[in-house]
Amino acid sequence: MTLPCVIAHRGASGYLPEHSLAAKAMAHAMGADFLEQDVVLTSDDVPIVLHDIHLDTVTDVADVFPNRANSDGRFYAIDFSLDEIKQLSLRERFDHVTAKPIFANRFPLQHTALTIPTLREEIKFIHGLNISTGRIAGIYPEIKKPAWHRGHGKDISQIVIDVMAELGFDGSDDPIFLQCFDPKETRRIREQLGCKLPLIQLIGKNEWNESDADYEKMLTSKGLKRIAEYADGVGPWMGYVVDDSGQPTDFTAIAHQWNLVVHPFTFRADQLPSWAGSFGQLVTTFFRRAKVDGLFTDFPDKAIQARNAAVC
Repeated sequence: MTLPCVIAHRGASGYLPEHSLAAKAMAHAMGADFLEQDVVLTSDDVPIVLHDIHLDTVTDVADVFPNRANSDGRFYAIDFSLDEIKQLSLRERFDHVTAKPIFANRFPLQHTALTIPTLREEIKFIHGLNISTGRIAGIYPEIKKPAWHRGHGKDISQIVIDVMAELGFDGSDDPIFLQCFDPKETRRIREQLGCKLPLIQLIGKNEWNESDADYEKMLTSKGLKRIAEYADGVGPWMGYVVDDSGQPTDFTAIAHQWNLVVHPFTFRADQLPSWAGSFGQLVTTFFRRAKVDGLFTDFPDKAIQARNAAVC
């Protein structure tokens, strides 16, 4: 029996600063099936692993380069070269206004020797772990804000695809999913850029402003059928799959009708929905009752334990 997959969201980010190589190593050791990489570009067009287009919520950029803020007061990765970004200390996520940690009981908000990895560095690192452990963990890159990058003269999708190909990821059977919130871009990746990698269409909430798409329209059978024209699966916000009362919706069943895998996000042991009495109950509901094919989690060890208890 093939088990549904556990995807380490930004690595084992419930325990170590997100997207650090340390967080990826911990997630690999915990047995995660896939390790996620959010990807943005530097000023010199190097893809780096960073969740936001900003640097000021996970690094000390405001201290190291205090005069480099944009006109809105934020520090954008695209305004810094790779050499400059490598001077920054990667740390636990915090509010850039209040300087308080987003998750109070996670890794302490302090200076670390960790740095932001490039996409190449991280993929080679994971490949090394796969060799040394004999256990294959796949990769799960997300192309962040492609329209925004294009507005700055950068085709992030083409750059990422080229890096994937250089590192041996260019076919539909590779242990990889490539994801994006922008449906126009996901379709472009398949149809115009000719990418053969398995593609995931992320489905967020409209108020998140991840793209100009109307995500509500994607939730219908018609919307999911349209996604199936160019993608292999969907990554929906978890509330679309199980409602506020803890009851599964028909989302997974409809997606499966169109041969789309379903990988909802984001499962956090320290941020449970109101209906879930425990993290185990949360994961069990999605695997056993909602029949999802995988899920994104900050706590891969806990999710694997709950998955194995639920489906084995």
